[in-house]
Amino acid sequence: MTDIFKNYLSLTGALSAAEINFSSNFFKPISLKKGDFFIREGDTCRYIGFIVHGAVKAYAIDNEGKENITCFKFENEFATSFPEFVAQEKSRRSIRAIEDSIIYGISYPDYLHLLGQVTTWNGIIKSVMEWEYNQKELYLLNYNNKSAVDKYRHVLMNEPMLVRRIATQDLASYLGVTQRSLTRAKGQLYRPKEL
Repeated sequence: MTDIFKNYLSLTGALSAAEINFSSNFFKPISLKKGDFFIREGDTCRYIGFIVHGAVKAYAIDNEGKENITCFKFENEFATSFPEFVAQEKSRRSIRAIEDSIIYGISYPDYLHLLGQVTTWNGIIKSVMEWEYNQKELYLLNYNNKSAVDKYRHVLMNEPMLVRRIATQDLASYLGVTQRSLTRAKGQLYRPKEL
């Protein structure tokens, strides 16, 4: 599995082969079963993780005890609550496995040590954070103030992996609709056209 991580680092073009080998020593495999927490809301955010296998969801619990899913992360993506990780504060959201997963995690002390030894990591983390920001912007543009049908149509066309790998109730939470509305939207899109 370390090969997947090393390949990702190699594709960034930012690190030499020696820096990749050195860097990979700081990331330790964490095996999660479906339902296990990588980061728990209210706990200090201790890790940045790179997903080599599986998928996670990030969410916060609202006042009514309902999950509000903000994103999903899959293979070859980093997962953490960046502001809380950098500040070593309590996380405002949970990150939980939705499939059996293997995540290569780096602790905060190791992260600081790595940044001190391989300064190029600052650029890698910056690009990961920019990617996160862009994903959030696209989410707002594509899913805010749209009907359930339009939201589901967008997912089908632009994020089909979500339909294949995400449970209906989680997808509904992510889209900001009820599970019933999502089921109706699917029905409308899949209903055969009458002649």
